[in-house]
Amino acid sequence: MQTQQLFGGKLKLRHLVLLTTIADEGSFVGAAENLYISQPAVTRSVREVEDLVGVELFVRGPRGVSPTPAGEILIEQARSALGNLRRASEQIEEVLQGGARPLRVGTNLAGAYALLPRAVVALKRAEPDITVSVVEGTAEQLTTSLQRSEVDLLVGRLDPGTYRGSLHHIRLYDEAVRAVVRRGHPALAAAPQRLADLQSYPWILPLQPSTLRAELDDMFAREGLSPPRDITECSTLLTSRAMLLETEAIAPLPMLIGVRDELLEMLPLRLDTVPRAIGVTLPADRSVSREARLLVDALTTTAAIIAAELEEAAPTSVPGVGSPRSPVI
Repeated sequence: MQTQQLFGGKLKLRHLVLLTTIADEGSFVGAAENLYISQPAVTRSVREVEDLVGVELFVRGPRGVSPTPAGEILIEQARSALGNLRRASEQIEEVLQGGARPLRVGTNLAGAYALLPRAVVALKRAEPDITVSVVEGTAEQLTTSLQRSEVDLLVGRLDPGTYRGSLHHIRLYDEAVRAVVRRGHPALAAAPQRLADLQSYPWILPLQPSTLRAELDDMFAREGLSPPRDITECSTLLTSRAMLLETEAIAPLPMLIGVRDELLEMLPLRLDTVPRAIGVTLPADRSVSREARLLVDALTTTAAIIAAELEEAAPTSVPGVGSPRSPVI
């Protein structure tokens, strides 16, 4: 592949749009319908790009087409490039309308409960003109959004499964996951010492697929147990909390939730999943805005306060389940 062929005007924006659309639709026919062009035009354009890069980008299968390894690389970078252009267009439109440039932040449960809200409050006190837009999702969803420039940074659990060269992680503090129940839950009086003592209760678990869900499933397996029979999958705190208050369900949640919520309590049993490394994820392949840097400063200051709160609230002796595993950050 000749680099000058890609950056000398032969690879066009329409090629990038076409490649990502084929990947999304899974077929040339679907891409043609989506883009309102003919299927022969799709085939011809794909061949143009394959001639430029010198390799096949898609292979046909019984249910359409799928990217080759080279195709996956090019499509991933095409998504990133299109995301950057889309973001630039939005920012230009905001400037033309006289509005402030919004700071888009992705977060998951661990960041949404305490760290991000408190940091945003601190940021807004100092810089009230900064508009902050918060998007919640799973680690996998948010990582994809960051790589596509749909958000500026991520706040919350640092997921070992999503560590890639294009991402930069700032570890701020560790927060354990604890089994949380409503105040007055019958398991509190029983003081369970083993995971088996809790298996008969309803559980609220993270959605599949997710790293934490896989860790929890592994935790039951290490104890020689099957997963609980009565499971509700949920990764939204508001819904999980409402269900906890109305039922005898158990939910594995960040420790600070059990500490600060007056209607919830933590069971005296530690869940030894991967330690909850909480922090900030930034793109490593592009610079961030002034607004993003200011938020990172606010997050760092807020994290120091939260870490002290966690240290004060941590029990001196809590029976554990399984063997903890430490992530590499």
